Amino acid sequence: MGKFSIVTFMFCSLVIAMAYANSQEQARFQNLCRGTEKATTLQIFIQDVLAGDNQTVWEVARSIITADSPTSFGQVRVLDDLITAGPDKTSEKIGRAQGLITSADLHESALAMNLNFIFTGGQYKGSTLCMLGRNPLDKEKRELAIVGGTGLFRMARGYAITNTYSYDVENSYGVLEYNIYVAYVEASTADQ
Repeated sequence: MGKFSIVTFMFCSLVIAMAYANSQEQARFQNLCRGTEKATTLQIFIQDVLAGDNQTVWEVARSIITADSPTSFGQVRVLDDLITAGPDKTSEKIGRAQGLITSADLHESALAMNLNFIFTGGQYKGSTLCMLGRNPLDKEKRELAIVGGTGLFRMARGYAITNTYSYDVENSYGVLEYNIYVAYVEASTADQ
């Protein structure tokens, strides 16, 4: 009977602790929903290294038609690119762009993208933004959706306009410019 009482007590304590933790997060979320919405614009540069010793983009899968497809249909790549404040690779390092890109169009060069911008420096340090969408590579300016974030960018929404800033064919090195327009709930009013 003693073991049953201890187990019952421990189980009840665990259930109460979980309910308390959930209620705290629920209250925080409700405050976040009532917070003041702010908007900001960010300009970042992605240093995209497609080959060489410091390669940051890697193919992880391909379909049986990828090699013969003019659009590389079915090619799946993962990336972990440096984010800088300026276009030069020696510019201030402010984070990483990590995610998955897939050649997903049989008829034109277009990527299905799932990218996370992880800010490790600058005023957004510790925050992330999540970007999803279709990136038609033949267009000079491309628009993708900002669908969320963490830290300062909790409940973020918006869009990013991207273009290829430069590309060095010989070194397989690209610099991508992203102008991000994002709305988010200001933490100082939401977490009170």
